[in-house]
Amino acid sequence: MNTHYPRPPRRIRFWLGLAVSLISCGSIPALPAATAAQSPKGNIRRELFLKSPRPGTAVLANSYYTRPTGLELISMHELMSRSDTTDVAFFRFSTDNGRTWTAGEEVRTEELRPQGKLRRMLRGACVDPHTGRFLRFRIEGVLPTDDPLEGMKQWVVFYSASVDGGLTWYLDEQIIHQGAEFSPTHPLPAVWTGRTCFMIGDTASVPLILDDGTILLPVIITPAGPDGHYFNPGGGYTYTDAAVLHGRWAADGRHLEWELSEVVKADPQRSTRGMDEPTLATLADGRLLMVLRGSNDKKPELPGRRWVAYSSDRGRSWTNPAPWTYAGGGSFFSPASCSQLLTHSSGRIF
Repeated sequence: MNTHYPRPPRRIRFWLGLAVSLISCGSIPALPAATAAQSPKGNIRRELFLKSPRPGTAVLANSYYTRPTGLELISMHELMSRSDTTDVAFFRFSTDNGRTWTAGEEVRTEELRPQGKLRRMLRGACVDPHTGRFLRFRIEGVLPTDDPLEGMKQWVVFYSASVDGGLTWYLDEQIIHQGAEFSPTHPLPAVWTGRTCFMIGDTASVPLILDDGTILLPVIITPAGPDGHYFNPGGGYTYTDAAVLHGRWAADGRHLEWELSEVVKADPQRSTRGMDEPTLATLADGRLLMVLRGSNDKKPELPGRRWVAYSSDRGRSWTNPAPWTYAGGGSFFSPASCSQLLTHSSGRIF
């Protein structure tokens, strides 16, 4: 079954049109059932969104509409002085489609705990068009010596829910799989805190909401070896598999119940860091498309590829991942970086 949404308001068409124009300037492989992008009408300008406060500090920033209609936005940005951990984060709000912003509300991203340092990182947000609720996501974990690589055994995912566009949050809870066997320390099948982890790889792994209200959240999971602990079969910097969490509003209508899809696994001889940072879209024939980051880390003789998998059962099971190609079957180079699929109001995917 196809996923259908009402035609997005002008605010969405404008920003997606901007993304389309920027993407169409490069050499991009054709998506199934997609056509060449056309430049939108009107003028496009580039302006600085947020400036780095000091040398050596990166700004990771995203903005999201907080209600199904209207021009209210939230900006969620983080400051980072090293890879894979956040120094501090901020929320800003706009009521005029991003022309002006509030000064910013600081969000704590680290705390000292007896077991080590608790680290948090923001990981995207979305509006549920069926309920009007605004959802945001984060990963967090206690790193015993504050080494980012310790997160591969510690990260878990939390979500928060708001009914007033992110001004207040009535819910903040860890994502835990349905079933009596699961708990905060055993949140998903094959995930045990301190041995393996699951996380949202980057802010580009945004949820996809189906027409029946199911919220699909793309995640990555660290695999376990024979001893039950994190195992890196590819030898790269890290190693993960990919999957999709299916969220459905519970009977109380206040929180989500979660179930995990089949796991998408790489051949570690072809992608040394496994499958990473999945992004989702619905194709015209009703199938789901998952595009994934691969890697040739430590094996530069391997080709740089983007990987792809498909689902015909609304994200429950997936085909084996394969290198993404042009429509004619030809290969193209892709760096080991995250990507995000955007569905335009015309139905085209970019």
